[in-house]
Amino acid sequence: MAAKTLDIEGAKSANIGVIEDESRGRQAVHDVVVAMRANRRSGTAHTKTRGEVAATGKKPFRQKGTGRARQGGNASPINRGGGVAFGPRYRSYAKAVNRGTKRLAFSKALSVKIEAGDVATISDFAISDGKTKSFAAEISSLAGDTKKVLIVGNDFSEETKRAGRNYQNALLMSAHELNVEQLLHHNKIFVVEGALETLAARTAK
Repeated sequence: MAAKTLDIEGAKSANIGVIEDESRGRQAVHDVVVAMRANRRSGTAHTKTRGEVAATGKKPFRQKGTGRARQGGNASPINRGGGVAFGPRYRSYAKAVNRGTKRLAFSKALSVKIEAGDVATISDFAISDGKTKSFAAEISSLAGDTKKVLIVGNDFSEETKRAGRNYQNALLMSAHELNVEQLLHHNKIFVVEGALETLAARTAK
């Protein structure tokens, strides 16, 4: 199947909200990517303080006369088995980004890729036999030796998904679920013509 490069004029004809101002949207892209990566963090690193470790409240030795610094218990951070001072605690790294910022960031990332000539349209993408070998051959005919290829469509058949799930150099992605990080990560993006309307809706002002 033949691929046609999607330029700025072609994107406008497809009603995709293209951002031509170089400075507009750059901060939005940064904020969204940072939030996405932060939201993937589990925040489960956790240490116990001196009040949480299993230790007796008994003084390890008497207050005076030993020549040692006084201690009130074994849970002190300076003791083996004691609590941890300033250690990590359960926490959430989640960052909230409003819908307007997300939309702006998506439009900006897509516009940058279109302007760089990294986006092309194809009439359809389907692998009928469900084989990875056939999938790899199709990707090679479209993108040559390019690594990190993204195929965007409204939906793909089960055979196509099965054929592409073990192929590391290309990713199938629904136009409804496509995000900023995926747009920026991949070197070449092929959009099935039927998905242009979805992208237009997602970039509409």
